[in-house]
Amino acid sequence: MTLGSKIAWDDTVLPFQLDASDMRGRVARLDGVLDGILKQHDYPPAVEALVAEMALLTALIGQTVKLQWKLSLQVQSNGPVRMIATDYYAPQNEGEPARIRAYASFDAERLTDGTSYEQVGSGYFAVMIDQGQGTKPYQGLTALDPVSISASAEAYFAQSEQLPTKFKLEIGRSSVPGVAEHWRAGGVMLQHMPKASPFVADQDGEGKSLTADDLVSGDAEENWNRVKLLLGTVEQLELIGPSVTPSDLLVRLFHEEQPRVYDAQMVRFGCTCSEDRVRQSLSIYSARDIETMTNEAGRVTADCQFCSAHYDLDPKSVGFEAEKDAGA
Repeated sequence: MTLGSKIAWDDTVLPFQLDASDMRGRVARLDGVLDGILKQHDYPPAVEALVAEMALLTALIGQTVKLQWKLSLQVQSNGPVRMIATDYYAPQNEGEPARIRAYASFDAERLTDGTSYEQVGSGYFAVMIDQGQGTKPYQGLTALDPVSISASAEAYFAQSEQLPTKFKLEIGRSSVPGVAEHWRAGGVMLQHMPKASPFVADQDGEGKSLTADDLVSGDAEENWNRVKLLLGTVEQLELIGPSVTPSDLLVRLFHEEQPRVYDAQMVRFGCTCSEDRVRQSLSIYSARDIETMTNEAGRVTADCQFCSAHYDLDPKSVGFEAEKDAGA
């Protein structure tokens, strides 16, 4: 496909509500965020596509968490792509951008010529929320769906949160003369309005193989089925192309559902790693432990899996027995 190099609504998540059908949702468009994530690694195209899909899911789901919270999504698999991990850091203050980072772990020799999702085997999809210091992190798990990562996310919301949820995601490569080919992604997330917080699980539903359709009945079921059908008519270029704004897309799809939009949330690629964090993670080790981590060059090194930052430290300067005057 051929797209422009930069669009005004790139790297945003637009929340909305459908008043006539008691639905809420988000529209996300990612461009620069994916560049920031994927340029840190030399992934094969199939792996890049999976990481892009996970980043898009993370942007859509993450917009619902509160300021200063952290959302993490994870896929753990016995397939060639063993793990995909993403983090969404909510803004510290209103009006600031959220930050997303992601990476994948895979066995290159096991990759096949199949579709990107065929590189993922059986395993689980995990959602984790960190509300900050002094709170207990939330974690929910569901088995990986055989169809897609987004179907796994839908199953998670149905089974763990009792929330009817539907995703429509598109990713593609953008190529125009003079601009390096790169990934773009766009998607819509729909949810039936909850009776409680979307991240307060109803434990009564735990362990049941519920789907979104199992959670609605009567008028709610009619509304849910109608809105799902409307979402199914969206085309790839409407989601990731340069011509249709997110708000125009909502009018095209749901004009009879009385769509109401709210302020868009900006998202950026961002990693939280630092030398101080590395030192902090090593502070629980003794000098003898640190010695076992020291390489042949006499240094302790660490690499960030998300952004590939490399840290090279003097072993005498880390651990709880570190020498105060030791250099970096």
